[in-house]
Amino acid sequence: MKEDMKKELPGFLQDVIKKYPKIWDSFDALGNSISELPGGIDKKSQHLVKLGIAIGAGREGAVHSHTRRAKQAGFTNEQIYHTALLAITTLGWPGAVATLSWIDDELKEIKTKKAA
Repeated sequence: MKEDMKKELPGFLQDVIKKYPKIWDSFDALGNSISELPGGIDKKSQHLVKLGIAIGAGREGAVHSHTRRAKQAGFTNEQIYHTALLAITTLGWPGAVATLSWIDDELKEIKTKKAA
């Protein structure tokens, strides 16, 4: 992971990385190997897939992180919100709305403007 991306990680995680750098390096290398599989999903789409996984797992911090990464990869706010809305039929309304609120923590669009 690039040093500038490491700075975006929560402070406690940065402390864990400093204390256990070999474990972090192995974890990071595994992630890189998986994302670079020949014939796999393109790098940009991987961001929405990972966001969807975080949503399904109910991991608020991961939803925040993957929302930021999806935005940086060039996805629109609507595409990112759509990812959470797709969860309605699987997680139910409460689960999907919870993840919408986590996404909105990063994008801050639902609280300020209505959708059509």
